Amino acid sequence: MLEYDIIVVGSGPAGSAAATTAAKAGLRVAVVDKASFPRDKLCGGLFTGRSQKAMRAIFGLEVSDDLFVTTDHMRFMSKGRVLADIPNAPPVHLTMRRDFDAMLHAAAVDAGAVPHVGQPITELNEHTLTLRDGTELGFLALIGADGVNSFVARTLFGRPFDPEKIGFGLEIETPRTPSRDGAVEIDFDAASWGYGWSFPKRKTVTVGVGGINVKNADMKANMATYVTQTGSDEDLRYKGQYLPFGDYKRKPGRAHVLLAGDAAGLVDPITGEGIALAMESGHHAATAAIGALRAGQANVALDEYMRLVKPIQRSIDQARLWRMIMFPKATEGYFRKAFERGSSLQMKYLELLAGEAEYADLRGALLRRIPKLGWRLLKHRLGFKGPA
Repeated sequence: MLEYDIIVVGSGPAGSAAATTAAKAGLRVAVVDKASFPRDKLCGGLFTGRSQKAMRAIFGLEVSDDLFVTTDHMRFMSKGRVLADIPNAPPVHLTMRRDFDAMLHAAAVDAGAVPHVGQPITELNEHTLTLRDGTELGFLALIGADGVNSFVARTLFGRPFDPEKIGFGLEIETPRTPSRDGAVEIDFDAASWGYGWSFPKRKTVTVGVGGINVKNADMKANMATYVTQTGSDEDLRYKGQYLPFGDYKRKPGRAHVLLAGDAAGLVDPITGEGIALAMESGHHAATAAIGALRAGQANVALDEYMRLVKPIQRSIDQARLWRMIMFPKATEGYFRKAFERGSSLQMKYLELLAGEAEYADLRGALLRRIPKLGWRLLKHRLGFKGPA
């Protein structure tokens, strides 16, 4: 049996961040992934300022022209109608996850993590795991960063996510044509309790829709409508995947086994920000595990991790509250009108996307635009149908 201090399961942004952090601290680290790199991943690839800061702090890497496209042109839509076209927005970056994740995985290996890739886990016990080829690995602490369908989360809790709260997304990668102007597009009405996205890359455009699964009886129909609306190739095969969409685990793990990134449900339900939260939570999980192991108390790793990850969870809680204003039928029209008419609200939302603002900064800009919204939302909650 191969023995390690920490095993990280999954080598996407969360897992690579955890493995890099632990390896740089001098621990014996293995990173396990069922896939070999490079590999494809359903994700729009929006890389915000927050992601940029996290990548720099954890990996020492910078945004580069070979992996990223940078744009300051944003366009917000509602069923194909332009709500706002903003050519001088705070810049965001766009990347292909196939290449980006391969870069982060390589960084983890370069830091000293031992790779075990191309083999899924078939068994996970308290301090050992077994790969499909029979390889057995031992660990003192384990970090599950193996995505929304996490094997680690399933082992801990019986299922990786709550099917009543999970999101679902569909996506295609379509050739970039001369008619596309390079703007990042977000359509607030491409799916119920979700949105559509059209993100330009160097040679292609990533087009997708996502929303809470139980509120979208036919996501394929939503996707077909949005593909037609964006002028994309209708014959391309859709890729589909569940999306955490803000349903995070209050206790992301158990004792010496921690969950990070999508496996912990750490995705912003409004902006879709997942890459930054993955890297940050992976780093936090490794930091907590390192401290627990050095103290000789691996089983207290979760306590410290919960303290470190609390700000991320609090931010998602705030986003879920704003989602109750943006998406319900009783209030969505008021939000759209406020967004269309209000340059201050547009800018705050853009700053949120770029990682330059928090949800508290959005509150004033929104409430100044729609002072009756609170009353209408309350009426909707209580089922009152009298006059406004």
